[in-house]
Amino acid sequence: MTDAAEKAEPPQDFDSLRLAILERRSELPKRLTQVAAYALDHPDEIAFGTAASIAASANVQPSTLVRFAQHFGFDGFSGLQLLFRARLRERTSSYEERLRTLEQNGPALAESTTIFNGFVAAAHRSIDAVAAAVDPAAFERAVTILAEAETIYLIAKRRSYPITSYMAYAFGKLKVRSQLVGTSAGIDDDLLAMATPRDAAFAISFSPYASESAAQARSMAGRGIPVVSLTDSAFSPLSECSREWFEVVEADHAGFRSLSASMAFAMALTVSIAEKRRRG
Repeated sequence: MTDAAEKAEPPQDFDSLRLAILERRSELPKRLTQVAAYALDHPDEIAFGTAASIAASANVQPSTLVRFAQHFGFDGFSGLQLLFRARLRERTSSYEERLRTLEQNGPALAESTTIFNGFVAAAHRSIDAVAAAVDPAAFERAVTILAEAETIYLIAKRRSYPITSYMAYAFGKLKVRSQLVGTSAGIDDDLLAMATPRDAAFAISFSPYASESAAQARSMAGRGIPVVSLTDSAFSPLSECSREWFEVVEADHAGFRSLSASMAFAMALTVSIAEKRRRG
């Protein structure tokens, strides 16, 4: 039997599809949720891959891709795929073209220069993407939440840790009270236990998500402490417990992702918080 979602008109562009997925994610069956998470995290793969290759990467059956497409009003998977291909055509291509030029010129350059150029191009793409992805109103709400806190607890592990470490340094210079969570003494939970609803937390985690960071953010939210987070997917565990959350996807070069856009976002947030407190 066809349900109401399947009978609805399909989204007309990628942003509309993304919004529809976020609105319905709590009601999606497990396998469709897997497809939704993969589609939002790997839109280029959806655009270029075959049903078989995409299904294998998302760890579902090809028929699940068809069910997913029909759930959002498409006749089949090919109709959904056309939407992802249109997204690529509509994107600003300046940095993509720059990267292709660098790759074409690669053989004429030293290997280290080619690697350097590749990472610089990836950083440009990341910065370009985050500038378009961050909603100014949501950013202002996040700044207000954190600026009103007595102490800002900074939660991050692994690849995300350098971001909060630099934020802690900058907050110290800006005379904003913060607490970096991630001590060599292993007393993170003891530090977080001192937080009250007058404080706030800023959490960062990228795929594969640090389970400890997610658990700490959930614990803070459960105690009435507002959480703002930075992550790379709408299906991140941080998005579920945050008052405000932001999605930043870093472009990669040779399988490595830098923190260009994430660091730019974090420093903009840090300085905005200090400025709001100064004016307040």
